[in-house]
Amino acid sequence: MHVEGSVARRLRRHWALAAVGALFLLVLAFALDDYVPSTLDMRSHRGIGKAALDYIGGDGERAFASQELDRYFGAAFDAPLVLVERGLGLEDSRDRNAYRVRYLLTHLVFLAGGGFCYLLVLRMFGSRALALAAMILFLLHPRLYAHSFINSKDIPFLAMFMVALYLAHRAFRRETLGAFLLCGAGIGLLVNLRVMGLLLFGAVLVLRALDVACARGREERGRALLAGGAFALAAILAYYASLPVLWTDPVGRFAELLRVLGSNPVVIYNLFRGELLHAGDGPPFDYVPVWVGITTPPAVLLLALAGAVAVVWRGMRRPRDLLRNTPLRFGLLLIALPVAMTVTVVVLENRLYHDWRHLYFLYAPLLLLAVRGLHWVTMVPRERWVRTGAYALAGAAIAVTVAGMVRIHPHEDKYFNALVDRTTPERLASRYQLYLLPHSHWIAVAGILAAHPSGTLFGSFFGASAVPDELLRADDRERLIRTRDFRSGERSFFFLPTPAGRCPGGPHDVRLYANALRCVVDPVAYFGEARRRALATEPVVRARYDVYRAGRELTWVWDGCPAEEAEEGSGDFFLHVHPRDAGDLPGWRAKRGYDFDNLDWVPGAGAARIDGNCVAVALLPDYPAARVRTGEIGVWSADVPPDYAGARREALTGEPLARGEFAIWGEGRTLTYLRDGCTDEEAATPFFLHLYPEDAGDLPEARQAHGFDNLDAALADSVGRVGGSCVAIADLPDYPIARIRTGQYDADGERWAAEFAWPE
Repeated sequence: MHVEGSVARRLRRHWALAAVGALFLLVLAFALDDYVPSTLDMRSHRGIGKAALDYIGGDGERAFASQELDRYFGAAFDAPLVLVERGLGLEDSRDRNAYRVRYLLTHLVFLAGGGFCYLLVLRMFGSRALALAAMILFLLHPRLYAHSFINSKDIPFLAMFMVALYLAHRAFRRETLGAFLLCGAGIGLLVNLRVMGLLLFGAVLVLRALDVACARGREERGRALLAGGAFALAAILAYYASLPVLWTDPVGRFAELLRVLGSNPVVIYNLFRGELLHAGDGPPFDYVPVWVGITTPPAVLLLALAGAVAVVWRGMRRPRDLLRNTPLRFGLLLIALPVAMTVTVVVLENRLYHDWRHLYFLYAPLLLLAVRGLHWVTMVPRERWVRTGAYALAGAAIAVTVAGMVRIHPHEDKYFNALVDRTTPERLASRYQLYLLPHSHWIAVAGILAAHPSGTLFGSFFGASAVPDELLRADDRERLIRTRDFRSGERSFFFLPTPAGRCPGGPHDVRLYANALRCVVDPVAYFGEARRRALATEPVVRARYDVYRAGRELTWVWDGCPAEEAEEGSGDFFLHVHPRDAGDLPGWRAKRGYDFDNLDWVPGAGAARIDGNCVAVALLPDYPAARVRTGEIGVWSADVPPDYAGARREALTGEPLARGEFAIWGEGRTLTYLRDGCTDEEAATPFFLHLYPEDAGDLPEARQAHGFDNLDAALADSVGRVGGSCVAIADLPDYPIARIRTGQYDADGERWAAEFAWPE
């Protein structure tokens, strides 16, 4: 009776917490199937859990030999999930309910993390209103909310990080041996989930060392030292106990674990500020701050800044409090954790994939700083209306966030705030990684199936092999044929490689923020039209595939190709672009000593067989290229010349800027030289091209003494023949140009020259 009364009193005191929890559980019931899991992630995390259970079951060495990377990942979350799946008879990866159970439990762990956020803030400030606001802000980070359904690695680590912060705060407040033992066990499990948990382990040891150094008397110092030792021992034991692969050789295999995790061979590229970065090179110094800044609700960012200012301001006023066990010191810890982690990943060149998902746990200290900022704003002013206004603004910010999540559902994993341009078409897609979770694929396929409720459908699923077919109904799986071999009259669709190609727009495209997440076309119409456009011109390369060029567009055509050319994985094209300016190369390519941009996957991904004819399409980058080379690996290769025919057509639509032996046209940042009926000797005569900028400071340093930029090399060996005409093309730099002097020279000097103003 006493226990029942105690529970009732707790529920009455925390009725708002219970109401919010119930609301999120209700949303969970409706939203669980809206987020699409990845088959690859499912297999990986099952492998992690099974490897640990094999060790526990006594079959450790066989598991060690067979599980490769999975054996080194902590299984404190995955092993219990595998046990639940086994208990429910859901070990078959083709069973859709297996996905539901795994991601239901992942989301429940996320909600539990929100609950511990509530408890921690309640301990820190003694305000249920503030604690409730903190919990809501924790659960309503759009990206984290979407990941909480299908990311069973980063989300459990985030939740456990919040639990560990709660246990650390509790231990330093209580100053008991038991509290530090519990804190150590919690942080040991945290390190099991991700080795980055060592950051918090080290932070607690540093704080305990400060307590030992600042203790008053031998007895207090002894208690602090004993508690610190108990914490470290509990953390180490919990970590080793929860990672069975270490049981037979703790030291040796821990060293091997660090080596393997630091040299993960997975090759992934991150699109960041318009540049593809190789994850193996580690992130640039601003990678984490920028990603956090553009994907976190602005209200949290502003409040976190206010909280950090409050901590620093109080620390400057009372610096001794930073050395003792005080709330101020805990606030400093919340600032130090994100800073230390950001510096660590840059210095150690850690691999970060896609956005900042490996560091989602940093949202925990960031949010707690935001709550401290909200507390400062609401408690420092004496006027009640200021405090009321601050809470009202916080409530409005939460409402705006919810409205934004509803508007882009279920694409919350691609949430961007107003700090970036979300309205210019394809702006985000060209600057930041958009394709993170496979919801867009599922939405596109579901839309196509709904539009064609019966009959066979033929489709290509570029980049979507990781999406489970089990999400489809059995009859839809049977009538959906994966292929790249299409014929007129069939109902078919094709997923274009959106990041590197064009999206002509269609009824089944999936778009967000004026950007195409999935570009779906009718392959017969799209590739058929590309072939017709190409065959209306002359190929610039003749090989097994003839290559046609129109500006930046390349089209490969092989009429009458065999059917096996349309099989998935066929068409081993390569496409190498050598930029004129090495600065246009992706940073990771230049760092590895490459002098070309590798776009091999672009034509291979955008290739199909239409009515017996193979066609591939790709767009070249928009920077000036000195050389473009393509072919099929081990079959043929050739340099792709510029689009001379297109340049001639474009030039003849306007008036030339100057006339010499060649007439000269200018458009955009391109010069076109044209001479009809020229001889081979005239075509082989070298050109000179001198640019005089409006501002001499724009000149390369080596050319500033000359007063002009020498682009003779831009025209070297660049003359092409179109029928009886000679055409040369030169791309100009983007600085303002006052005038241009150009022509040809031979052994006797200038053969001809022309000088003209450049029409900016």
